[in-house]
Amino acid sequence: MTHKFYIFLLCFLSMFKLYAQWIPQEVATKANFRAVHTVSPKVCWIGGSQGTFLKTTNSGKSWQVQKVAKADSLDFRDVYAFDNKVAFLMSAGEAEKGKAKIYKTIDGGKTWKIVFATQEKGVFLDGIDFWDKKNGIAFGDPIENKFYILITKDGGESWQRVNPDLLPPIQEGEAAFAASGTSIVTYGKTSAWIGTGGGKVGRIFYTHDQGKSWQVSETALQAGKSAGIFGLRFWDKNTGIAVGGDYINTKDAAPNVSITYDGGKSWSVITTTDPKGLKEAVSLYKEKILLCVGNGTCYSKDFGKTWTKIDDSVFHAVSFSGNVGFAVSGKGVVSKFDKQFDLK
Repeated sequence: MTHKFYIFLLCFLSMFKLYAQWIPQEVATKANFRAVHTVSPKVCWIGGSQGTFLKTTNSGKSWQVQKVAKADSLDFRDVYAFDNKVAFLMSAGEAEKGKAKIYKTIDGGKTWKIVFATQEKGVFLDGIDFWDKKNGIAFGDPIENKFYILITKDGGESWQRVNPDLLPPIQEGEAAFAASGTSIVTYGKTSAWIGTGGGKVGRIFYTHDQGKSWQVSETALQAGKSAGIFGLRFWDKNTGIAVGGDYINTKDAAPNVSITYDGGKSWSVITTTDPKGLKEAVSLYKEKILLCVGNGTCYSKDFGKTWTKIDDSVFHAVSFSGNVGFAVSGKGVVSKFDKQFDLK
């Protein structure tokens, strides 16, 4: 009997480890989350609906749940932070309704000020990122056939639109998805990439001079009204990954991963994740293993060539610093990746 109990206990513990890769966090809100930035192993910021934002400074042991004043109608779809004090929240939505805004805090979220706002018809912000503490970029859906791209050179205090004449024209129906805060990504001091959907094929707009000039390339990933590129990640100036799918047909088995080895000039569709279907974001675990979320979670130890399933959890966004990472979803879902499940 003792021997049988021991075997049962081992099986139980093995099952627990298998299904405990994501540890639910206790947060006192049911806001929907699509924005997360793990700044360091201890500090993480999260942006959500109804003007809500979260912050932890102790690696998720406790969370501050707060709202930006007079922002109850806003949906923060992207967040970028430098540390536990300085952070930015970007709200997505129709500019005509006062929803296209960027906020900045320098006191850890106690107070926020609007550093960008517009009511220009058609503006719909999709993402924000920074090269360094002075230079950053944000973008939104196209206006008059050109993407709406903003640049800051003073630490986010002011933002100026990139001259549309510098940008390649869009495809019919082409736009972007404010789904995970990762359809725009920067690397190094000057490079940035933007992933698109809505058109005939998923494309990448890219710059290597902080937005002074732009080019565009095709990925061959599927695109359409509800399909395209949702997440990007680069691990050096030449090598990066684009992931995507269809947010309506979330289990579509079409290829959803594309890789570039030349800084975004060309892309190869090489694989489909496991589980298949929509993938909304990808991050780097320990700076060497890709971890992807969306319709299920998975990881790749060969930079996207093959994928191993973790589980069927549904998350919209994910962010790692070293081996500490958090993923978010709707209805107040925040989960921490269990470091005991070591992706060696």
